[in-house]
Formats: sequence, C-alpha cells, structure tokens
Amino acid sequence: MPEENVISADPEVGPILASDELIRLVLDHFTSGREEELPAMIAGWPAGDTAALLEALPQAALRRRFWALIPETLRGEVLHLSRAQVRAHLLKSVDTEEVVAAATSMETPNLAKVIEEAPTKLREAILESLGTDERQNVEDTLAYPEDTAGRLMQREWVAVNADVQLDDVKRDLFERGSLPHHTTSLMVVDREGVFLGKLPLEALLTMDPEITVRDVMDTSAIAVNVRTPLTEVTTLFERRDLVYLPVVDDAHRLQGRITIDEAVHLIRAQAEQPMMQMAGLEEGEDLMAPVAASVKGRLFWLGINLVTAFLASWVIGLFEATLEKIVALAILMPIVASMGGAAGNQTLTLAIRGLALGQITDANTRWLAIKGVTISVINGIVFALVVGICAWLWFNEAGVALILGAAIIINLLAAAISGMVIPLVLDRLGIDPALSGSIILTTVTDVVGFMSFLGLATLFLL
Repeated sequence: MPEENVISADPEVGPILASDELIRLVLDHFTSGREEELPAMIAGWPAGDTAALLEALPQAALRRRFWALIPETLRGEVLHLSRAQVRAHLLKSVDTEEVVAAATSMETPNLAKVIEEAPTKLREAILESLGTDERQNVEDTLAYPEDTAGRLMQREWVAVNADVQLDDVKRDLFERGSLPHHTTSLMVVDREGVFLGKLPLEALLTMDPEITVRDVMDTSAIAVNVRTPLTEVTTLFERRDLVYLPVVDDAHRLQGRITIDEAVHLIRAQAEQPMMQMAGLEEGEDLMAPVAASVKGRLFWLGINLVTAFLASWVIGLFEATLEKIVALAILMPIVASMGGAAGNQTLTLAIRGLALGQITDANTRWLAIKGVTISVINGIVFALVVGICAWLWFNEAGVALILGAAIIINLLAAAISGMVIPLVLDRLGIDPALSGSIILTTVTDVVGFMSFLGLATLFLL
C-alpha cells in the first residue's frame, strides 16, 4: 500500500507522509530557518520513519542538526533502528552526554549492540551510567556470540507457575497493571524456572478460573537455546507464525525471549547481506556517507576484481595469433563469457539462498548438482543453436558458428557446476559464500569461456 494512502487512526493527524515528502519537509524547514517547528512534528512520527529520514539526509552536518531536534525520549530507538554506518557516525560525532542519555532508554540487546560499536571512552561512559542489574544484563548479553539467540533476546517477560489457578494469574496481572509488548501468551515455568510451555491469554480469559495453568497450557510451544544461530531463529519465525520465541539455557531454564519486531529487523538484514556482499559492499553501507569513506570501503574488492580481470586478459593473450587471423572471434568472444556469467550467477544465488535457509544438506546436494547440470545442458543446446545461427548469418562462417555453440555449452556446464560447488566449498571452509562467491565464479566463467572458445578455434579453424 502506498504510504500516502495510509491514514492514521487519529483524524487530527491525517495521512502519513511518504518518505520523499518527509525529506522535502525537513530540508525545507532547514533552508527556511524554521527548525524550531520540527521537534513537535518528529514526536508524532514513528521511530522507524525518523531513522530512515536521518539516513536519507545527504550531509553529516544536516544529520547532526536533525539529531539535535529529535526528542530525547525517541533518540534511543532511532539510534537502534539506524543502519550500522549511520549509527557509527552518530556515536563518534554526537556529544557523549546525548548518547548516554539515549542509551539509558534502550532495551538490553540493543544497548549491548551500541556499547559494542561505541568508541572506548563512550563505551565506558555508558556502562558507568547503568545500574548494577542493568550493567550485569548487558555484560551477560555481550558474553554470547554475536549471531546467537542469547545476543538478541529481551529480558522482559511474564512467566507463571504451572500449578497455580487461572484466577490467581488474573489477580497477579491486575496488580501488575501492564504487559510487555507482543505478549499474546504467558510463559509457563516450574519452580526451578524450567520452561514448560505457554498460557494463551485467550485461555486465561475464557476458561474456568478454578482450573490450574497446567490443565490448559500449550505444551507444544517451542523454545530455542541461547546459542542457537540467528539464521535458525528467523526460519522459525517465518515458518511457525510466531509473535515471540522463548530462549532457554542448557538446563532449559527460561532466560528471555525474542519478539517479532526484532525478528523482522533481522530478516531484513539477512536478506540484504548477500546482495551487499556480492557487490563487495559492507552490511549496513551508508548511501549518504562521505566520498572518502565510500572509496576506502570499496577499493579492496575492486582491486580483487582487477586481478581476476588481468587473469582473463592473460588467457586471451595466449591466443593472440588466432585472434589476428580470425577477427570474428574477437567480436563474438564476449558472448561466451556473458552467457556463462549469467547462468552461473543464477545457480550461485539459489545456492547461497539455499544455504542461508538450511535447504541444502548432504542428503540433497547430489540431486541438486544433477539438476543443475541437466538444466545447463538443455539451456546450452538451445542457446548454442540460437547464437550459432546468428553468428553464421552475421559472418557466413559455419566453422565459427559451430565453435561458438560448442563453447557456450561448455561454459554453461562449467557455470552450473561452479555456481553450486563454489558456495558449498566456501561454506565448508567457514567463508561467507556471498562475500567472494561471485568474484570466483566470474573468474571461472571468463577463463573457461575464453579458453574453450579460442582453444577450439585454434584446434579446428587454423
């Protein structure tokens, strides 16, 4: 649904402005000297929209001015929802007192992330501002590996004992006065804190108040260990339609929970990661970052790509004599490499996605490899005929057309095998396939494509 068609439940608020309208609105207030009107407006915007707007401002100075206008009660959430590079810039450029004040309103996992990313002096200042219990919670969170459930779990939940009556639970909730966000059920534990299941609020409100929690609780409710990889956590949210997921320790004692909003942020980050890394960009890349920072971040992978390009050029140089005698080869040569690269990237993308979702295992790898080879052979024959006929009509050289078709079949076959094998090997070696898989694949398809096309031409046409 377009944002301009989204209407607030409060008739005085009216339509919610689209992102481009918000950017124009803020920039107009900056240029016209009406900044004092912005804080009241920002207070009515969702924190996610404010974070996105902060990221869209094109200059560091404008971001600092805009940050100063964000109400203090919203700064913690805006800081958490900002992308990594934007957050890093704010942590370095904003006054320490402002960051400390913003951090005190953040939930434990978000606060732990900010502390981990902050410069040393700022990290110490934030920790000193925390109470004993809160500081211990942060330190406990940071003790878990970065990509595990323990790092993401929140430590605010409502748990009830399995042996109490529903009427006692209702009385306790009434005295409590409120529930944490995304509480659609209460977690059930025994006297040692071991997780037993969930008590749906629907059952609490509709069942006989004299029966015990144990009689109506959902014992099929799942929980994850504190060391469960976050990729498995997001898969559970996607497949089980969860609102929150309990997190337990090795003794199955309840330690916290992960809510749907955190899972959504995590799913988005996981979806963006392969795309960014395949392009040689950092996760959380700041679109509006200064030129110097962007250049520094991209030089390395461009340099790697240059090395592979020289390798492909070296292969071409091996057949210099062939190219001098048959000029048509130089004209048609890019077709072979391009077809192989396109086909290989299709397989590579599917393989990386399958690994990320846990769909590729030792049990089905062979079947997937056979499927990839079969598809490549069929596609290779089809495109070999199409491209071969076009080349024959273009240059009136049947030999060149046949060599071109054969080279396309060979390169598509190599692309399919490489597109499947490269991510599997990299994954076994503990290297993220999305980070370097596309560069390796491009090198393989270029080298195999040029070698097969020019090699066959040398053997049969000279």
